[in-house]
Amino acid sequence: MDAAAEYPHIQGGASSSSSSCRAADAAVWESVQQQQQKRQRCQDPSSSDLVGSSKENNSCKASEAELQNSDYGEVDEEDYGVDDEDEGSDYDFDESYFNQQLADKFDDLDLPPGVEATVPWLQKAVTNVEPENFKSMSEIEDEIGQKYKFFKQFDTVEDFSDHHYANKPVGKTGKEWTKRIQHDWKLLENDLPASIYVRVSENRMDLLRAAMIGPQGTPYHDGLFFFDAQFTDSYPATPPVVYYHSGGLRLNPNLYETGKVCLSLLGTWEGHGCEKWNSAQSTMLQVLISIQALVLNENPYFNEPGYETFANNTSGQRSALDYNDTTFQHSCRTMLYSLRRPPQHFEDLVAGHFRECGRAILAACKYYMEGRTVTFKTNMEVLFEELLMEFNVKGADTKKFCVEKLKKSQPAAS
Repeated sequence: MDAAAEYPHIQGGASSSSSSCRAADAAVWESVQQQQQKRQRCQDPSSSDLVGSSKENNSCKASEAELQNSDYGEVDEEDYGVDDEDEGSDYDFDESYFNQQLADKFDDLDLPPGVEATVPWLQKAVTNVEPENFKSMSEIEDEIGQKYKFFKQFDTVEDFSDHHYANKPVGKTGKEWTKRIQHDWKLLENDLPASIYVRVSENRMDLLRAAMIGPQGTPYHDGLFFFDAQFTDSYPATPPVVYYHSGGLRLNPNLYETGKVCLSLLGTWEGHGCEKWNSAQSTMLQVLISIQALVLNENPYFNEPGYETFANNTSGQRSALDYNDTTFQHSCRTMLYSLRRPPQHFEDLVAGHFRECGRAILAACKYYMEGRTVTFKTNMEVLFEELLMEFNVKGADTKKFCVEKLKKSQPAAS
């Protein structure tokens, strides 16, 4: 295992891949169609690409005390110096023009054979281009916001075709098994923390999917982390099995690239007493809360067995800060992975969550670029650009960052 804490950054890696029109008359309708098709690419919320990883060491870390005493110590977006308006700036930001630039950037992208192009601007143009079939950016953003607002914390769905255990049928079960799972469902429906969302299957009672929002004050803050679980035919005599959607990234000593979740409660790590599964008392709710509280914590470095002995010395604290930097970058890559391949039944949560939190995440990226190694900063800049594009499509408040980007791209005034 590997581990870490505090506010983070991570090492860099390669990430693979990554509208409203109106016509006045028939004479200009063809050009309007072409322009609309291009802009439509900037609104499609889908995209895929597995996120890769790479490594580097970082120096110049801010201590936890320094971070807390600085203007950026809190989690709120204002803490990263994101002002609502740029005082003294007369730069006129044209959002439609910026979206057009994003589309143009990917127009001539030559994808390798067999790679599915599902980033927003590479989608197939809509063939039915009647004006009434299109929605403006503001309409799409409002729709995302409304769906997110009404996204339930707990709900049942018909199927889970993309579930990790979808092709692994549970064995023969009886009434007691069914009653126990229904009991778990009731607990989840009534007692879930605000930052955990769950979907269960009506047709496959053995399947469950959970999404967790990374806790504040940790390297995982504002991230979304997805877990698939299955109640086996021996449940509750044995704990459920749980798979983490890692995207190929190791961002915690307890969460493997393979999807393994290392936790005493699940029987995947040694434990004693109440740390272990108890068929009469342990529940799925307990499993989810344990993952969020014990795994996604502020100092994941010390989750590594034996590393807790270094928690009180300078070397251990330095290593923990380095691990947090790496964890933050992996968390950013996980965000891209979720945005481009949102798990089934959680598409509205992914779009709405990052629409709300995008501004704060970008501000955190900017802040954590400061004082790091050149390699780390370069990797963060790449991640920042990718997140900016994805958040912009979802309708996040990215105006300040878009303005900064366009200013830098303009030739210097003579």
